[in-house]
Amino acid sequence: MRGGHMSLARTGEFGLISRVTARLSAGPACLLGPGDDAAIVAASDGRVVASTDVLVEGRHFRRDWSAAVDVGHRAAAANLADIVAMGAIPTALLVGLCAPPGLDVRWAEDLADGLAAEAAKVGASVVGGDMSASPTLTIAVTALGDLHGAAPVLRSGARAGDVVALAGRIGYAAAGYTVLSRGFRTPKLLVEAYRRPEVPYAAGPLAARSGATAMIDVSDGLLADLGHIATASRVGIDLRRDAFEVPPQMRDAAHALGADPYLWVLAGGDDHALAATFPEDTPLPEGWRAVGHVIEGSGVTVNGRAHKGASGWDHFG
Repeated sequence: MRGGHMSLARTGEFGLISRVTARLSAGPACLLGPGDDAAIVAASDGRVVASTDVLVEGRHFRRDWSAAVDVGHRAAAANLADIVAMGAIPTALLVGLCAPPGLDVRWAEDLADGLAAEAAKVGASVVGGDMSASPTLTIAVTALGDLHGAAPVLRSGARAGDVVALAGRIGYAAAGYTVLSRGFRTPKLLVEAYRRPEVPYAAGPLAARSGATAMIDVSDGLLADLGHIATASRVGIDLRRDAFEVPPQMRDAAHALGADPYLWVLAGGDDHALAATFPEDTPLPEGWRAVGHVIEGSGVTVNGRAHKGASGWDHFG
């Protein structure tokens, strides 16, 4: 019954699988979905782009902060963003769910709804996965993608003189996290950004077609993630502080909480914006804005100076 509590233990593994798979639909790349030992997903040129991510309750999400459907959206978005950051088109998700036996089955169903809805935004589908009992609620998602014959955009292609550009929102999710951690639920714009990131999915493949030399999903903080490009490409990156607009609601929240909004913007993660580098003479594609330059040297600076304080999220910090 939808109105009463039904635990996973009472439903059973195969009962839960039936309930979850009944909520899923097949995208265009899904040739065979759940039901066999493995799924079959189309790859037009024989190459499959793959990425995986894990969300652990208490570390990456809290059930008193986010509904199950929100967690589903967030878990899918984190992986789909990695695929488009390679310049690929997402095709499928594989999901592993480890949950306490006493968890309400409706939570798992709503999680599946969120995963499927986020995947549908890019024409992808949930094609399979696994389940197990665990004292800690954990969601592991693997995303697959198709390059459609194009070359992948790596982190190692940036060159001195390139323009550094950004697509999507940044700082919103980090601000929302701070708001929630202080016991508040508003501003809604920021809280919802934490619960369900708005990923600029189309911007990744568009950047690849437009000549991007390097690209990355901003999941752990802009400074930290651009640092990965700088290290892989053996260059330095300098950002312009005035290139980042702080919206009024973020500025007001920062003032009320005694926080620095630029720390959210430069070091906050979970928005899953995309950062890329482009040759200086290449017009930036729609949805991208210049925020800095690639320079000789190493590391990431802001207005020519090293950033003081945290540069991003550390999963073991």
